[in-house]
Amino acid sequence: MATIKIKQVRSRIRRPKDQKRTLDALGLKKMGRVVEHDDNPAIRGMIKKVKHLISIEL
Repeated sequence: MATIKIKQVRSRIRRPKDQKRTLDALGLKKMGRVVEHDDNPAIRGMIKKVKHLISIEL
C-alpha cells in the first residue's frame, strides 16, 4: 500500500478546535514534525481539512 509523508509547516495557534483535533489525529503536535500514513480516503479527508497547515510528499 502507498504511503504519504505529511509535514506540519504552519502553526496551530489561533486555529479552530476541529483543525487542532485533526492535526492531533494525524500525529502532528509540533511544527516541523513529519509523519507517515497509509494512503486511504480517511487520511485524504483529514489532509484536505488542514491543507493550509501542512505539506505533503507522496
